[in-house]
Amino acid sequence: MEHPILFSLCAFLMLMVLTTWVGYRLLYKPGRFLKQLGNPVIGEFGGGLEQDVEEPRPVVTFLQQLGNKLPASEADVGALRTDLIHAGFRSEHVLAVFAGIRIITTLTLFFVCVMMSTRIGSTGPLNFAVIGFGCVAGWILPRMFVERRAKKRAETLRLSLPDALDLMVVSIEAGLGLDMAMQHVARELQVSHPELSEEMTLVTLEMRAGKRRADALRNFAERTGEGEIRKLIAILIQSDRFGTSMGESLRTHSDFLRTRRRQEAEERAGKVGVKLVFPIFFFILPSMLCVAAGPGILQIVKYLFPMMKAIH
Repeated sequence: MEHPILFSLCAFLMLMVLTTWVGYRLLYKPGRFLKQLGNPVIGEFGGGLEQDVEEPRPVVTFLQQLGNKLPASEADVGALRTDLIHAGFRSEHVLAVFAGIRIITTLTLFFVCVMMSTRIGSTGPLNFAVIGFGCVAGWILPRMFVERRAKKRAETLRLSLPDALDLMVVSIEAGLGLDMAMQHVARELQVSHPELSEEMTLVTLEMRAGKRRADALRNFAERTGEGEIRKLIAILIQSDRFGTSMGESLRTHSDFLRTRRRQEAEERAGKVGVKLVFPIFFFILPSMLCVAAGPGILQIVKYLFPMMKAIH
């Protein structure tokens, strides 16, 4: 091996990234919801205020300190904060941690590309191109991950809305107010739709903290970034302002969402035939021709060609 130290350093960095990812998936992510809600105000036996504050993990602290050293413009920070909120990351130091992750991934791919270029033994311009591509990929990949997670979360919230609206209709028609109905629906959806339950719980907490209902509902729409939720919030605010029947409005909107979901499923089903043309033409049809016409072609080559040669 030509560069054992460089190879060992790259292996160590890759192992550190893998360990960080596993720790996030297994340890940090399950407790994120409880961190957002905070510690209980009253103890288990009716005691006073809880004073224990959980210390951040060393890896998160290191990423935060590393990310704070990276300069950024106000426009980029605003757009990035919006994407992180839509993806479900609402921590106070999430921007600094994300910047630290960007730096780590960029440096990791930089060292990996340097090691690959030295082992391949390519020319100077190609080495610079590979190293530049690695640095750009290391800088872009975290942002792509956040955008993909935001889209997936928005889709999950959109598909969870009809069930939540049905429960809200039942709760409101049973005599509950909108605040209590949202709290009841959030509690009932904890297992089946945890993302929507978390967002609705945050809405009830904001209203309980003293924020106006319309402002808390608008914050709900801004946090999710989903168009259907924005329509739902507009319906709730207008029904509350003008005094119309909220249960009837929610039932109509729930029927509209289910009809739209069925139409989207039918549309995707109608596109299947067109999308299958190219796989069938390039992969399935050649295999079928080989199986069906292969024995006949072999017989032609075995008997007909020698007979033609004998005639000449």
